[in-house]
Order: sequence, then C-alpha cells, then structure tokens
Amino acid sequence: MEYPFPDSAVARYDELGGACGNGAVDAQTWQDLLLAPYLLAVAEGASMFGRQMLYRRLRRGSASMASESVRSLLADSAARDRLAAQLAPLRQAGAEVTESLFVPAQDAHAPPAASRAGSPLPPAPGWSGWLWLLPVAFLACAAASFFWLGALLPAVALSLVLMAIQVAFHSRVQQWSAVAEALQLQLYAHSQRPDAPGAVQAAQLRGKLARNAFSTAPGVADYADWVMLANLKHYFATRRLVREHAAFLRESYELVAGLDADLALARHLSAQTQWCWAEEGWEQEAHLQAVHHPLLPGAQSLDLTLDGKSAFISGQNGVGKSTLLRTVGLNLLAARAFGFCYADAARVPNLPVYASMQNDDALDGGESLYQSELRRAHELLALSKAPQRAVFIIDEIFRGTNHLESVSAAAAVLEQLAGRGTVLVSSHNVVLAQLLEQCCMPLLVQKRAGRLVLTPGVLAETNGLTLLAQSGFDASIEQRARDVYKRLTGRLLPA
Repeated sequence: MEYPFPDSAVARYDELGGACGNGAVDAQTWQDLLLAPYLLAVAEGASMFGRQMLYRRLRRGSASMASESVRSLLADSAARDRLAAQLAPLRQAGAEVTESLFVPAQDAHAPPAASRAGSPLPPAPGWSGWLWLLPVAFLACAAASFFWLGALLPAVALSLVLMAIQVAFHSRVQQWSAVAEALQLQLYAHSQRPDAPGAVQAAQLRGKLARNAFSTAPGVADYADWVMLANLKHYFATRRLVREHAAFLRESYELVAGLDADLALARHLSAQTQWCWAEEGWEQEAHLQAVHHPLLPGAQSLDLTLDGKSAFISGQNGVGKSTLLRTVGLNLLAARAFGFCYADAARVPNLPVYASMQNDDALDGGESLYQSELRRAHELLALSKAPQRAVFIIDEIFRGTNHLESVSAAAAVLEQLAGRGTVLVSSHNVVLAQLLEQCCMPLLVQKRAGRLVLTPGVLAETNGLTLLAQSGFDASIEQRARDVYKRLTGRLLPA
C-alpha cells in the first residue's frame, strides 16, 4: 500500500536543495497556474522519490540532458517496462528520506553545494557505544538471582532502566525505522541498475541497513528489543552508517529519483495525443502552434507568436482569456522543466515565469483586494530586477480600485515590467492598449468558425451589457446601463 504523503513532504527535497536553475516558481505563481494538479497528473504512478524530483524540476527548471532519458524511454517500451519493474518497490516507502541526507541550504541564494556537504544527522552520543553492557548486566543479575536473592534488586532496577530507555526512544526509533526502510528501497532500486555508478556499493550498504532476520522473527522481536535493546542498537548503528555515507546516499537518491521522474514523464507523454519537444528561443521570442492546456481536455488550441514585444490581450467576457494565460504559462514552465510543450510546435525562451491571476480579499489579515494587488505588483517588480529577464503573466490587473486609478497604476507597473521582461497581460480596460502600445503588441482573442483565434487588434465590441440582458435583468436596468455606457465611453475613450 502506498503511503499518502502530504504536499509539504513532496516539496521537501526542493526546499533543502536551495537555489538551482534560473529562477524558482514562487508560491503565488504555483497557485495561479494550477501547478499542483498539473504535477499530480504528470507524476501519476511515480513514487515519492520521483514526485519530489518532478516537483523540483517544475519549480526550478532542469538541465537539458534530462529530456534525453525521457526520449530513450519513449522510444523503447520494453526498456520502460523493465525500469518500471525495477523501481516499483519505491512506492512502498513510508517515509521521505531527504531530511536525513541533505543539509538545508542557508537561504534561497545559497549554492547547490551547500546542501551536499556533511550530514544533517547529529553524531551518536558517546554512551550509545556502551548500550550492550545493560542487557549483559541485566541477564547476569537475573541469572545470579537464582542463587542469591540479593541479585534480584539490581535485576529489577536494570529492567526498569531498559524499559525507561525503550519508552524514551520509542517514537524516534519508529520514525527512523521507516526512514531506514525507505533508504533500503532506494538502494535496492539503485543496485538493480548494474550499469549505474555505485550499484555494488548500494547493494552492500542496503544489507548493512537491514536488521538481521533473527532479531525480527515472530516471538523473538519483542524480547530482542526489550531485553537486548536490539532496536535501539540498530537505530544508532544505522544512523551512524547513514551519516558516514551521506554523500553516496545523496548521489544514490538523485539517481533513483531522477530515473523515477523520467519514467513518469515518459508514461505521461505516451498517453498524450498532442505534444512536441520544445526548441529554445531567444529571450523575447515565443512561438506556440496549436497550444492547449493538458488539464482541460475540451479546451480549444490556438497559436501564439511573440517576437520582441510583450502582449496586451483583450476579448469578450467568457471567451477564454484567463485560460489562454494559464495555458501559455504552464507550457512555458513545462518546456523549462521537462523539455516539451502541449502543442504541435514550440519555440520558447528558457526563462523564469511569474503570474498574478488570483488576488483576493484577505480581510482577516487586514488586506483588501487592491492592497493584495499592490503587494503582488511590488513582488513582481522586485523579481524583475534580477539579472535575468523573466516572463510575467497577469490577468485583470488592479481590479480593486476605480477605473481611472486602475488604468493609471496598471500602465505604470506594466511599462516597468515590460522593460525588464516579457509581459502577457489580459484586461477589460482596453484603453490600456493605447497607453502600452510602445511596449505591448495588442492581441484579440475571438471565436471564428467555431474555434478560438488570436489576431492583432483590440476588442471593439464588448459583451458585458449583452450578458446583463441575457441574465434576466429588467429591461429598464439594461437600458439605463446602455445610456450610462454611451456617456462614459465618450469621456474615457476619446477617438
């Protein structure tokens, strides 16, 4: 039975690994682009090891060589089946192991080597080497009590000491047992790859981590633990072993987790009907042909081309602007992390992606909608100051204030972001298209012949009032709304 790990455990390897790649996906982007359900879909059938590696790749990006293994597995179904059989035991793991292998990086900008030095496990206490004396002394006193009653008192005292030690270490021993078993599964999977570096050492180390069969035999285990402290001696011995071999175990983990991640990706792609390997373009270039969202089977595909400019996207209510932004954002991240896109053809930049799509009121924390939007805008501007450019995906910027202030603030922020990266912004405030014409190409999402198309231009015919009429409002309300709209249009949108 597979252990139900929480999301925090899946993210632990990435947290411990520190900075790697060209900019990590931040928490709001992860939420706005629906990356959690996407990761579940991609990692279906993977063990905890593979899920942790996929999470890190999606957050940080990965080396271009990662796709080579996936390509090989896709081309050889027999190799895929063999690897699946070799890695199947990993799904029995009941604990995540990275906390016992990787030293936490000091901060988000720490080099990857910071998590690869030493071991996070503290040295065993000096007295642990003398534990064997307690069972020997207890058995000696117990045997002597048959001939001399005076030995009964120290025998009872020693039995209480043995019991107290078991109680004090019970939870730690239980937790570590799960980690040690997971490490054995990792080493077993490693040893099943004879062509992999360290396969022989992995098999030897796995044997040393396992408890001997006699001490775990039914009817013997309880006596071995409570009287001979077998479980506690194994606890200290295996922790010492993991500490001594931490560097090798880290390499073994990354090998096994990488294989499991590649297998999951190959399995995922083999089930897709429309995808392609992504080509890397220059920083302000993006060409996506018939791109679609993998989590929305019924979603229509469309083409997107950006060449040297950001984009201002407009379209009628409900046409799919937000879905388009999520589709582009997810595909950019999939290309950066895994090397492929859900499209017929793709040429995209290898850049960090940041999103702002779901700012909400947080009144329990004293933050209004507009304040949350301002906070996010401040975060994006800070991210844009990094040495490398980035892609910023923004939906309906500054909804939490009046129209004039919204347009004014949006124009100022978007101009700054477009000067330091590529911006894809969607807004119902079409006047922004004129204000941003120097940095953003206007693109219109509309339906033609039953399918979505993206063409140069700005929305001219809105449908907000049409939807109001179709929603059952009184005719007088509809007419009043249209009268007000005509007056305001002349003031705010001069020809």
